[in-house]
Amino acid sequence: MEEKIKVLSLFSSGGVAEAHLEDLDIEILIANEIRKDRCKFYKYLYPKTEMIEGDITNNLIKKRIIDHSMKKKINCIIATPPCQGMSIAGNMNKLDSRNQLITYGIEVIKKIKPKFVMLENVPLQLTTKIEHKGKIVLIPDFIQYELKDMYNFNNDFLVKTMDYGIPQMRKRNIFLLVRKDLNFSWNFPTPKSKILNLREALKNVPSIDPYLREGAEETLKLFPEFEKKRKIGIKFSKWHYPPTHAKRHVEWMMKTPSGKTAFDNEHYFPQKENGKKISGHYNHYRRHSWDKPSRSLTQNNGVISSLACVHPGYCLKEGKEKKRIYSDARCFSIYELLIISSLPLDWNIPEWIKESDIRKINSEMIKMKSEKEKNQPTRIKTSGSTFKNPVNQTNKKVWELIRESVSLDTKFGDACISNKHSNFFVNKGNATFKDMKKLIDFVSQKVFEKTGVKLDNEIKILE
Repeated sequence: MEEKIKVLSLFSSGGVAEAHLEDLDIEILIANEIRKDRCKFYKYLYPKTEMIEGDITNNLIKKRIIDHSMKKKINCIIATPPCQGMSIAGNMNKLDSRNQLITYGIEVIKKIKPKFVMLENVPLQLTTKIEHKGKIVLIPDFIQYELKDMYNFNNDFLVKTMDYGIPQMRKRNIFLLVRKDLNFSWNFPTPKSKILNLREALKNVPSIDPYLREGAEETLKLFPEFEKKRKIGIKFSKWHYPPTHAKRHVEWMMKTPSGKTAFDNEHYFPQKENGKKISGHYNHYRRHSWDKPSRSLTQNNGVISSLACVHPGYCLKEGKEKKRIYSDARCFSIYELLIISSLPLDWNIPEWIKESDIRKINSEMIKMKSEKEKNQPTRIKTSGSTFKNPVNQTNKKVWELIRESVSLDTKFGDACISNKHSNFFVNKGNATFKDMKKLIDFVSQKVFEKTGVKLDNEIKILE
């Protein structure tokens, strides 16, 4: 008789990673999470699992995790330690203690010595550094240094979920470890030949209209069949109900076709009350494409203005922009999110949880919003993403070219290069238009002199 897989889940959050394990006859015996709200959600989903609530850096909590795991003969550990200091530019915040959480996970693994270990995180973990024994090391190097004598590692670490029948462009970094005395390797299955797009994934899901934040009267004016479609949606699934959005956002998306952003509209573009066009990222106010998988879901996937989170929609009325209309001018419903994330459609979501929390939990394995804040300077004055990636001239990203060609200390007045992301130029206080323009021209020139690559502006300069 084969030994049953008995799992300890570290940094478990709401238990998204465990959603299909029980179907495989895998027992999740113990879990650890620091957030009370996530612990409550987890315990509702997995009532048989012992939830050890608390901070793993606390010696008493850590000891309890280890002792209980040894007692229950845990033979598999899965963990997704947060990495708060990640940066695609190779920078880090050495003082952020959360960077070190991976070390506590490894310490637990070395104590318990399970047969199998799965360490999962965002791809940026591969370039994230931490402090270990007085030295600054890459997290992958740290993991292998600490566990290589005890475990065999998988060959490839980077996984694209769309290669395995999931209709989402999600990338994950996953270490699969097998204890050496077991004498076999653990690697990813062969990718599927067919990529599942949204047209196929959502083909049976009925169309619904959004509910307007301005109230029922305004909703029915804009969508006379709102109630009829709402009832059909709820009958289909209790989680397929209309998201709530601001009227002006909805109207912009009603004029936006599949795969396009409202910024491309000639008349119905994102604008302030005075009619001035709102600036933003090219993926804001964007509909998904029917013929592609979904982009990675962000925590703000219920907000139209967020990154690429709007339903692809169907063309209801042809003609010029002022006449054409597209359906489903809304973000994905909870039910559609379950499909896109390959979560069970009958997932036992508690009725008491807020919709915003469901959406966050659904996307937690992505953590896109927090990564954006870590990798891009979003809370200070910037030019935005300054240059386009030169796709036809080099394989390198534009931030790599800038770092190779220009000192990051370069500045003109208060205009300087961001330390977080070198393709973002920062106004430190009183930078003038001339200061920023000089910096842009200087960087472009230096990159060309150093690499021969001619950079094109991502931003529009109005002189």
